[in-house]
Amino acid sequence: MKSIKELYRIGTGPSSSHTMGPRYAAEIFSRKNPQAKSFEVTLYGSLAATGKGHMTDFAILDTLEKLAPTHIVWKPQTFLAYHPNGMDFKAFNEEGKPIDEWRVYSVGGGALEEENHNSSFSPDIYGMSSMTKILQWSKRSGKSYWEYVEECEGTDIWDYLQKVWNTMRNSVERGLDMEGVLPGPLNLPRKASSYYIKARGYKDNLRSRGLVFAYALAVSEENASGGKIVTAPTCGSCGVVPAVLYHLQESRDFSDIRILRALATAGLIGNIVKHNASISGAEVGCQGEVGVACAMASAAASQLFGGSSTQIEYAAEMGLEHHLGMTCDPVCGLVQIPCIERNAYAAARALDANIYSAFSDGVHRVSFDKVVQVMKQTGHDLPSLYKETSTGGLAKDYQQME
Repeated sequence: MKSIKELYRIGTGPSSSHTMGPRYAAEIFSRKNPQAKSFEVTLYGSLAATGKGHMTDFAILDTLEKLAPTHIVWKPQTFLAYHPNGMDFKAFNEEGKPIDEWRVYSVGGGALEEENHNSSFSPDIYGMSSMTKILQWSKRSGKSYWEYVEECEGTDIWDYLQKVWNTMRNSVERGLDMEGVLPGPLNLPRKASSYYIKARGYKDNLRSRGLVFAYALAVSEENASGGKIVTAPTCGSCGVVPAVLYHLQESRDFSDIRILRALATAGLIGNIVKHNASISGAEVGCQGEVGVACAMASAAASQLFGGSSTQIEYAAEMGLEHHLGMTCDPVCGLVQIPCIERNAYAAARALDANIYSAFSDGVHRVSFDKVVQVMKQTGHDLPSLYKETSTGGLAKDYQQME
């Protein structure tokens, strides 16, 4: 498995696969072809179907047109076999003759892969890539999941996770202060600020739940407006983990180092899914985004409250299992409806998964690895119109952006 630095990417929204990935690809191609006089980029499948709503064209043009004129070709009906988010880059000389071309795929979370190569342009650093093996290692060694992360990543991972946590906190607090309407044709008003104010007026349990909603909304609304966030594991699901950790630190006074260790464990959970299945909504639906985010947050919460390695695995399993089959059907191709509310609900569900696992001894029938396998198969069985194309589900009766 890759470094969790590849999972936790600091950048701007609204989409890791449709905005961050294409921008990264354009940067790579521009560095290879600084002498080009023009560019052409062809977008396929899901990347083309919801690219305008996800600002894919802006991300590419903002990068390539600094060098030369760029033309974008949209092919939403053409799905390449390797992955739904395919891109062809071409560079031309003064005579209009091609001098370079490159096919690459944005596979989720801002990562890129080339066809027939299991590479996101970084090395594998984890020796174990299944939850079962890592759980067995934890039981034998007596060490925690975060200690396995440190062993594989090195101690400098804590400096990086501190930057991640600072960015997450800032996105929560910035989003709580923002008001107004989110960009796009839906004219969707921001809700985080009002939820935060209302939640503070309630007592105990209702206040706690309302604050979690507010924190998740704050980050997701920042993402939808192109603000600075952390993929956890994607932009579309970036509100879940920060909401849970921010709420627990504010309400339980957990230290930063304990939050960072929880982030390490959450990153390990997300990495296992990314390596063995997918975190791309275009490939497996929203179960791979919000579902995985819920599993990550569930594990993090369980660790913070002193859960055993078995209870942490159980919390993560529940977080993902109960999102199986969730479709990705963004209205108008925007990361707003139903994405923002799903982040809020998943954050609350993560806290519930932690409580449920805490009542148990952690022993259960269905392993986390089994749920990951089922999630992958379920995603492959879903029709393409339910996987980030805006042609089915909730998006069906809404016209996409022109």
